Amino acid sequence: MRKLILFIVVVLAVGALLGQLMITMPGYIMFRVGDTSVQTSFWFGLLLLFAIFLALHFVLRLLWRMRHPVEGLRGWTRRSRHRQAMHRTHKGLVALGDGRWKRAERALTRSADDASTPLVNYLSAALAAHYQGRHDQADELLKQAQQGNSDADNAVALMQAQLLLDRRQPEQALAILTRLHESMPQHQQVLRLLKQAYLQVHDWEGMRRLLPALERHDLVGNEERVALERTTYLALLEQTAQNSNHHRARTLWAEMPDIHKGDVELVLLYASILERNGETSEAEILLRNALKSHWDARLIHHYGLLSVEPERQLATAEKWLQERPNDPELLMALGRLSLRNAWWGKAQEYFEASHRQRPSSTACAELARLYANLGQHSKSQQYYQQSVELMDNSLPALPQPSEHTS
Repeated sequence: MRKLILFIVVVLAVGALLGQLMITMPGYIMFRVGDTSVQTSFWFGLLLLFAIFLALHFVLRLLWRMRHPVEGLRGWTRRSRHRQAMHRTHKGLVALGDGRWKRAERALTRSADDASTPLVNYLSAALAAHYQGRHDQADELLKQAQQGNSDADNAVALMQAQLLLDRRQPEQALAILTRLHESMPQHQQVLRLLKQAYLQVHDWEGMRRLLPALERHDLVGNEERVALERTTYLALLEQTAQNSNHHRARTLWAEMPDIHKGDVELVLLYASILERNGETSEAEILLRNALKSHWDARLIHHYGLLSVEPERQLATAEKWLQERPNDPELLMALGRLSLRNAWWGKAQEYFEASHRQRPSSTACAELARLYANLGQHSKSQQYYQQSVELMDNSLPALPQPSEHTS
C-alpha cells in the first residue's frame, strides 16, 4: 500500500513538472518534405517521435523472431517441458518421503530427462523401486543415472552399496565400498556403510582397522565404540584360538585398548590361549592381576584349575580368603589347590566349607572322589548321592516311570 501511494505521488509530481515545462517552455517542431511542411508543438512532436521509436523497435523484434520461428518454438517447448519436469520431480520427491513408492518412481522417472537434476531423479527413483522389491528395475535406474555423467560415479556407487546392504548382499557391497574407500578414505558415508558391511560379513579384522576412523570422525558414540571394540577383539581372539595362532593372539592383546583388558570373557579366552600354548605361568599372572582389579567367580574358578606353582597359588588364594571368607567359588578353588599340594585334610575342609555356603553337585562330587581315594567309602557314597540329587533338582519336571512299570 505504501509503495502504491508513493508511486502515485511520484507520477503526479512528474506530471506537474512536465505541465509546468510545457507552459514555461513553449516551442514548435517543423517537418518539411519538398513543398510540404508539417508544424506541431515541441512537446507533442517529442511524444510522437518517442511513439514512432517504440513502434519501430517492436516491428524489428517481430521481424527478427519471424526469421527463426522453429528455434523460438523449440525454446518455448523446452522451457515448458522443464517446468513440467520440475513439477513432477517435486511431486515424486514428496511421494518418496510419504512412502508412496510406486507413485514416486513413476513421477521421478518420467521427469528425469527434462529435469535440471536428472541424477537426483534417477537415484530417488531407484530407491523407490528398491523399496517395492523391484531390484532389477532399481539397478537399471542406477545405470541410467550413471550414463553421460562421469561425475556421478561415486554417488551411484554409494547408492548401489546401500541397496545391496539392504538386500543382505554384503559381499558385493563390500567390494564396492572397498574401492570407494581407497579413493575417498575420509568420506563419512563410505565409513558408515563399511561398518555395516563388515558387521554383516563378520570381517572383524576389517572392523578393527576401521574403528579409529569411525572414532576420529565421530561416527560412533562412546558406548557403541566400546561395544564394537569388545565384539571385534573377542571374535578375533576366538579365531586365533581356533587356528592356534598364538603369536597373533599376543599381538591382539597388546593392541587391545586397556578398557577391555579387565573384561572377564576376554581375560578367560586369552588365558585359555596361553594355556594351550604351554604358557601357564603367564596365564596365572593374567588371572591373578584380573582378580585384583575385578573379582569374578569365573576368574577364580579358572584360577583353581591352573597348575603352575601350587604352593604359591594356594598361599595367594588364602590371602584372598581373608577378605572373602564365605565365597563358595574361592573355597572350591582352595580345595583344588590343596589337592595339588597333596594336603588332603585341608582340601576336605575347603570343599565342605564351599558346600555349606552353596550346596552344589560339583562340591559333592569332589568330596565323593576324595573320600573314595581316602578309603572312606561310606562318606564317598553319601556325597555321590547328594551330587546326583542336586543334579536332579536342576532337571526340568518331566513324567517318569513308576517302580511298578514293566
